[in-house]
Amino acid sequence: MSNFSRRRMLLGGSAVGAGLLLSACTSNDTGDDDKQAEDQTKVAAGKNAEPGKKVTIGFSAPAADHGWIAAITNNAKAQAGKYSDVTFNAVAAGKDVPEQRAALETLIQQKPDIIVLLPHDGAQMTATGRKAMDAGIPVINLDREFSDPLAYRTLVKGDNYGMGVAAGKLIGTRLKGNPNAVIAEIAGMDELPLTQDRSKGFRDALAVFGLKVGPRQAARFTVQSGQEVTANLLQAAPKIDALWNHDDDQGVGVLAAIKQANRSEFYMVGGAGSLDAMEIIKADNQPLKATVTYSPTMASSAIALARLVAQGKGMEDLVELQVPKLVILQSETITKENVDQYMPLGFRS
Repeated sequence: MSNFSRRRMLLGGSAVGAGLLLSACTSNDTGDDDKQAEDQTKVAAGKNAEPGKKVTIGFSAPAADHGWIAAITNNAKAQAGKYSDVTFNAVAAGKDVPEQRAALETLIQQKPDIIVLLPHDGAQMTATGRKAMDAGIPVINLDREFSDPLAYRTLVKGDNYGMGVAAGKLIGTRLKGNPNAVIAEIAGMDELPLTQDRSKGFRDALAVFGLKVGPRQAARFTVQSGQEVTANLLQAAPKIDALWNHDDDQGVGVLAAIKQANRSEFYMVGGAGSLDAMEIIKADNQPLKATVTYSPTMASSAIALARLVAQGKGMEDLVELQVPKLVILQSETITKENVDQYMPLGFRS
């Protein structure tokens, strides 16, 4: 079995695909927030769905200035609203780690039953997660992983390595037999482990086909940064055969730079599964031909699991009595052939 195949397996029974609980994304369009968040939440049937012990779930995520982050917050709020026994207490994360840390310190003093936290930076917020855990408040660590497993009760995240593998396999299959192919990469924030995992998965998958990453630039998950770094990359690389962009939100800027440079000779793959990207894939009139998913429904899953943990329950479909330590969502590939299936699941950039 290949290295990247092993990495995608569910190891030791500790990881459960979040698709068992939920199945989609949401939009941050003002008029669509409530409707689409409602569509992307679910209360599982069975005894766990019945009202139980009343619990307060604290929640914190960075400001919704990014489509994916907006979808995270919308999904969390909508999922909490499904339960009559849940009080949802969201606190502003501010613009950076110090502001989020201060907000979490206040939240910990309020003694919620459990906290769901998507940190600005997992490593820098680890001590705060540990402080909550030491105070007897379980923490569901969402997406950006703490550096100490003692800082969280359960980690819910996307398969970042698998996301890179999916993009690499798609491009590798297309370019196999061309060992001199020029393959570019527009990454996200390089200091984040999730970006490092995505890039490693991409490299590993390409290597199976005898290919490697050529020019690479790291952006900041924003439209502006995506446009700036792509403009620089295109200027330095007069010919490209394929390009993978880690994030469909920053991809808006990536595509703007491509259009401005009047380039169209390469095959482009996006990342996350935004509705904007899917509309372009469906229209089939730009270099973007596919995207690999990284679903913000993980926030809905995190709230559902937080409720169970706070109530001392497990997951009814599992033999184990308690909620697992790790939940990883699978990264799926969206192309023109299956885009209609995924369109209802997209979030707006």
